[in-house]
Amino acid sequence: MADRDTLPLPLEVRARLAELELELSEGDITQKGYEKKRSKLIGAYLPQPPGMEPSMGQERRTPVTPSSSSRYHRRRSSGSRDERYRSDVHTEAVQAALAKHKERKMAVPMPSKRRSLVVQTSMEAYTPPGEEHVGRQDTSSGSEGEGSGPGNGTPTSSQEGSINMEHWISRAIHGSTTSSTTSSSSTHSGGSGAASRLADVMAHAHLSKSGPIAHLSLKRRAKPGPRVENGSSGGPRRSCEFGAEHGWQRAASDENHSAPPDVTGYTNTTDSILMERPQVSSNTVPNRPVPKYGNAELMETGDGVPVSSRVSAKIQQLVNTLKRPKRPPLREFFVDDFEELLEVQQPDPNLPKPEGAQMISMRGDQLGVVTNWPPSLEAALQRWGTISPKAPCLTTMDTNGKPLYILTYGKLWSRSMKVAYNLLHKLGSKQEPLLRPGDRVALVFPNNDPAAFMVAFYGCLLAEVVPVPIEVPLTRKDAGSQQIGFLLGSCGVTVALTSDACHKGLPKGPTGEIPQFKGWPKLLWFVTESKHLSKPPRDWFPHIKDANNDTAYIEYKTCKDGSVLGVTVMRIALLTHCQALTQSCGYTEAETIVNVLDFKKDVGLWHGILTSVMNMMHVISIPYSLMKVNPLSWIQKVCQYKAKVACVKSRDMHWALVAHRDQRDINLCSLRMLVVADGSNPWSISSCDAFLNVFQSKGLKPEVICPCASSPEALTVAIRRPTDDSNQPPGRGVLSMQGLSHGVIRVDSEEKLSVLTVQDVGTVMPGALMCVVRPEGVPQLCRTDEIGEMCVCSIATGTSYYGLSGMTKNTFEVFPMNSTGAPISEYPFTRTGLLGFVGPGGLAFIAGKMDGLMVVGGRRHNADDIVATALAVEPMKFVYRGRIAVFSISVLHDERIVVVAEQRPDSTEEDSFQWMSRVLQAIDGIHQVGVYCLALVPSNTLPKTPLGGIHLSETKQLFLEGSLHPCNVLMCPHTCVTNLPKPRQKQPEIGPASVMVGNLVSGKRIAQASGRDLGQIEDNDQARKFLFLSEVLQWRAQTTPEHVLYTLLNSRGTIASSLTCVQLHKRAEKIAAMLAERGHLQDGDHVALVYPPGIDLIAAFYGCLYAGCVPITVRPPHPQNIATTLPTVKMIVEVSRSACVMTSQVICKLLRSKEASAAVDVRSWPPVLDTDDLPKKKPPLLYKPSNPDTLAYLDFSVSTTGMLAGVKMSHTATSAFCRSIKLQCELYPSREVAICLDPYCGLGFVLWCLCSVYSGHQSILIPPSELEVNPALWLLAVSQYKVRDTFCSYSVMELCTKGLGLQTESLKSRGLDLSRVRTCVVVAEERPRIALTQSFSKLFKDLGLHPRAVSTSFGCRVNLAICLQPHRLGKLADQGTSGPDPTTVFVDMRALRHDRVRLVERGSPHSLPLMESGKILPGVRIIIANPETKGPLGDSHLGEIWVHSGHNASGYFTVYGDEALQSDHFNSRLSFGDTHSLWARTGYLGFLRRTELTDASGERHDALYVVGALDEAMELRGMRYHPIDIETSVIRTHKSITECAVFTWTNLLVVVVELDGSEQEALDLVPLITNVVLEEHYLIVGVVVVVDIGVIPINSRGEKQRMHLRDGFLADQLDPIYVAYNM
Repeated sequence: MADRDTLPLPLEVRARLAELELELSEGDITQKGYEKKRSKLIGAYLPQPPGMEPSMGQERRTPVTPSSSSRYHRRRSSGSRDERYRSDVHTEAVQAALAKHKERKMAVPMPSKRRSLVVQTSMEAYTPPGEEHVGRQDTSSGSEGEGSGPGNGTPTSSQEGSINMEHWISRAIHGSTTSSTTSSSSTHSGGSGAASRLADVMAHAHLSKSGPIAHLSLKRRAKPGPRVENGSSGGPRRSCEFGAEHGWQRAASDENHSAPPDVTGYTNTTDSILMERPQVSSNTVPNRPVPKYGNAELMETGDGVPVSSRVSAKIQQLVNTLKRPKRPPLREFFVDDFEELLEVQQPDPNLPKPEGAQMISMRGDQLGVVTNWPPSLEAALQRWGTISPKAPCLTTMDTNGKPLYILTYGKLWSRSMKVAYNLLHKLGSKQEPLLRPGDRVALVFPNNDPAAFMVAFYGCLLAEVVPVPIEVPLTRKDAGSQQIGFLLGSCGVTVALTSDACHKGLPKGPTGEIPQFKGWPKLLWFVTESKHLSKPPRDWFPHIKDANNDTAYIEYKTCKDGSVLGVTVMRIALLTHCQALTQSCGYTEAETIVNVLDFKKDVGLWHGILTSVMNMMHVISIPYSLMKVNPLSWIQKVCQYKAKVACVKSRDMHWALVAHRDQRDINLCSLRMLVVADGSNPWSISSCDAFLNVFQSKGLKPEVICPCASSPEALTVAIRRPTDDSNQPPGRGVLSMQGLSHGVIRVDSEEKLSVLTVQDVGTVMPGALMCVVRPEGVPQLCRTDEIGEMCVCSIATGTSYYGLSGMTKNTFEVFPMNSTGAPISEYPFTRTGLLGFVGPGGLAFIAGKMDGLMVVGGRRHNADDIVATALAVEPMKFVYRGRIAVFSISVLHDERIVVVAEQRPDSTEEDSFQWMSRVLQAIDGIHQVGVYCLALVPSNTLPKTPLGGIHLSETKQLFLEGSLHPCNVLMCPHTCVTNLPKPRQKQPEIGPASVMVGNLVSGKRIAQASGRDLGQIEDNDQARKFLFLSEVLQWRAQTTPEHVLYTLLNSRGTIASSLTCVQLHKRAEKIAAMLAERGHLQDGDHVALVYPPGIDLIAAFYGCLYAGCVPITVRPPHPQNIATTLPTVKMIVEVSRSACVMTSQVICKLLRSKEASAAVDVRSWPPVLDTDDLPKKKPPLLYKPSNPDTLAYLDFSVSTTGMLAGVKMSHTATSAFCRSIKLQCELYPSREVAICLDPYCGLGFVLWCLCSVYSGHQSILIPPSELEVNPALWLLAVSQYKVRDTFCSYSVMELCTKGLGLQTESLKSRGLDLSRVRTCVVVAEERPRIALTQSFSKLFKDLGLHPRAVSTSFGCRVNLAICLQPHRLGKLADQGTSGPDPTTVFVDMRALRHDRVRLVERGSPHSLPLMESGKILPGVRIIIANPETKGPLGDSHLGEIWVHSGHNASGYFTVYGDEALQSDHFNSRLSFGDTHSLWARTGYLGFLRRTELTDASGERHDALYVVGALDEAMELRGMRYHPIDIETSVIRTHKSITECAVFTWTNLLVVVVELDGSEQEALDLVPLITNVVLEEHYLIVGVVVVVDIGVIPINSRGEKQRMHLRDGFLADQLDPIYVAYNM
């Protein structure tokens, strides 16, 4: 192969080549683009093959005009067909497209399924397949039915195959020379020229292969593997365990990048990525222990991200596949307005545009009036019925192919008269007949009973009622049957005609009556068999008129969206259409015609029921059921009856091909016309050709095949005439798909692969006028080289959609205009719904249907073409032919293509996956469009139309509802979605200057707020005298010894134990004595308190204070789950440096049990003291703390990111905290407060243990764990004790909402009354869960709960409570200041991603409701700061909440002594503005809003809105996302999703959902989740993981532990039902 070094290339070309190579190595262009450009550059300098002038290399595009008709190469004689128009060219094109892809094989990671979902194969590893034969002639043609293709009859030798390939490659070379004549064009290809060209194309593909195949090793980064050269035969492939061959990766991929590659950003070089969040890579945060999920040993990749085997290898594979996104470069600026957000496809100036002259409308032949044509169809029936009553009219077949019944013209006439008489005179009464002329009646006949249908149809015509033929409803829920019901209702149908057998077969109700079908009007069922009817009197005759403008019949039509319309056809149109067909097809009396089509509508009705009667022909009707048993039956009947005409679909020809081998004595020479009803379908051409190939030897003449084009609105649009002159061969067009997608006809094509071969469907019907108009907008005439919608002006068309005047106007009353805007005719045209053009010689070509049109990214694609391409990919092995549905769904403001196919039961998981990825490549190569979703469903599960095709709209509906139940799904959003918003650039901030000028920043104030000032509050707070809580307790024990401070309830709601002031004091003294005696502790030692929620915990806490020790409350291990809960206890004990552990006897035993020693090393525990047996004596003297700034206690908690953090609380902070809560909640000794919280950390602990001692109120303690036994416990206690204030957690609220939802009535009868509750505060460290609080309020409103009672609080590690809603219901209560209601605002989610707050109206798109997190506590100041620059922000910005307060914690307690983190989190200063104050950073993002409300002091109320944790926020594409928002969207998509968690891994978004349903539903969720996240968040989901309920870990506060989940996922421990890797 001549490379560029050996070719004499000019310097500028060499320079451009070098530039190209650089671009490729930098990753600026894809391999495909590189090869294309390179071959373009050096193509001109390659040695020209002999016998080809240089000018031919430059391909010129010429528009198709009638003059250049040599473009439509005519077939000369029947014997030697021009090879180049072989219809299996499509299959070859697909194979070649795949061969091109094969060199750069996409390493598509295979989805993993759980064993129960996998049918046969093991899914341990995905090995890329072995050889793929590129040169093989897989000549299956595309059409509906089953079976393989045309290559069967005449096996092609390999030599012939290669010639064919050359011809096909050379087609475009010759297509461009206008001079070449018909004859020379076939001989012109001196084989070698094209062959060398092909070799050249192939060799480029190998030569510039994308470097080494990278393998993925688990322990370290892989070294590049050996170079593998693949010949075009596709020799043996290297296979590695995970099949991670990175086709799109450049050779430098083995550098050790410091961060995972950025998939979603638009930088193409992987080196320049910086991770924004330090939490991701574990080498930057030394104090984060590597979490173990179960007992997994985690490995690490070079990125420092813990991973494990299979999952991460697949993700890595996905990342590598996605490394080169096929996306246009983005303009680098950010505009906030939505219209600008989505990338709009800018029209490319180089797109092909139509260049031909404006077309002229084509006129059909004159409709010749023959003298003996009847004046109406009924007149024809009367004539034949009286003059030739014995002539056969219709022969019906049974399923064995034996004639079942012969209907003669005499019988048809007499029976239809009988039906007409009974319809008019025997329904209703004489005075009130049920039917009058002009009324509509339904005809419900099965497909195997054409005789009864024919009698009923003509009976209606004679009675002048309007028949509406419809399908037989088989069940109450047939696909599309409801829409048929709507049609019947809108037509006012009250009577349904049916046959006896059909009537018996209809579904019956319990009493034997026919039920009303869903959506159907009430019908009277009328059986048309003669034996059930009265004989008309002798003197009664139907009134036979000439054809007029009355409606003759209504044909139903199913639209793209599944709705059903009725097309009305007038009597004059009916007659004219029959006349036009008679003239075009040359029908004569007594001809025999074989009809395989549905006789109720369309071509089958027009030829087999109507035109046949006009001409007294004999119809042999072949039912679908017989075709299924014997596909050759129609050919046998043609031979048997020496039929002149047959009406078939390409499917029937295809089936005949498959079955013909068994037949010896077939002779088709009697056929003069084979009407192909779906001749306008792009794949019918291959069936026609293949059929001719095989049956030409059996007497079939080539000119017999007559494709026709028809539509319900325009009836027959065009039909090819059966000519005797075989020198007038049919027309063919080989059109460039690229051109077609832009609506332009180009015969030659630059991409030799992507062409569509179309055949003509003959000329316009006699007496009609045809033109082509633009499909969108004003009906303007197209140019000659432009594709448009065919329009017909003729008497013989439908006249309206019944009852829909608006739609009728748009379809049946179209006035096409020329370029000046003048209408071309005074008569209206009818739109046919067919897309096409008129070629040379007035031949009509159809390129697709309006219904199958999908406009993706501004380009038009036809569903049928895409089906044909999918079928050409090794079609018969994995899926059923004719069982492929292609439709588009709208996601993110563009159409996205979905392909659904039925999979054969015997195909394996790997095979079908392989097939899917090849289909994607083929469609991409040939149509240059990405498939959004490819789904395989089990065989026979797609909804069917009555004749066995796929019900498309129903399939689409099932797909969108998530009830299609596919067994395999491959989504490719990364390749398809190119209109995502531009990645954000950071905004400039408020600078110091604007702060100096004052607090006005672009018209906004600086976001700061504060609670009431503690110094100014006058209160008679006795406890303020004391600096230490231990002193407060001693004072209360002296002054009010018998006052009850704590009451603990058990699960039955009775008091388990209680403590008065003096009891608590005495108990604490004993514990202090025990610590001194047995524990030998010094003051300042740390003690871990491991107690269940209760009174022992409180006593132990004060005992520690009395002894001068620092207590740490720790949640005890769960007895059923020691293995995972005990290590956490151990970790807290170790990290807090506890000198001893105090606990109860039960837990003491638990800590020493066998299970415990299996989970942790029991010997390394500090001494464990059991407080159940306390010493009798009290300590010699209580510890008197001297310095209030010393430690009071440590508060340990696990954050949502899975980090364990302990904070130090000094005595000063603890007292300040209690005072703040006392003032906010107005707590004094006479109050009772119910607390249902976990007492181990944060505000829960403070409320449970400290507040009652400080404020003196009684706390009713309800351990949340008791609610699992008795969900109503908390609310019953609140009601029984007439509590006004209660505190709970979200998990408690959720438990009540879910557990008591249906019991409100029974609770009411038990006397549950919540009307006294003034505040119900949810204690949380997260964004308020507005949906939960609202549903809780709604649910218990009936039990007296005031809607405004529920509110939330907010705390975090640095400050355990910043906000807490006070009593707001002062009007309800007898006293107390009422604060303002918690306000809810709606913010624009899109602005929020850019850290900006834009308020919108409720219900507006992309709005997110946020609830205020409670009123700011007294003594607390808040400011919103930029987390990166630490500057203050305006109140329209989202920033980090910083807090300054007396009860801030004084720092983290860590073993590592990480001082930098400490000072940053607890002692931060603003970078400008007020640079002196010290602030603690909460690590939460939020914003402040000044509301219109005022609080008690008359001040405007500042509301704080918490949006989410900074650690949890995900930076994707430069925008900040909060997991909860994505999760909320995902949970809404399908009823079976109960919980969802999202996280990122190497910038891929991973969505984990819990499935509550059958595992069959798992795959339904993948497209739905991908859609909703794209639609609402503009993000592409990388991996969807479907797991069982309860897999997503949740902490004690009910918060999701997303990082634990992530570690579990990467360590492959989730046992997922299904994992889908989106491409």
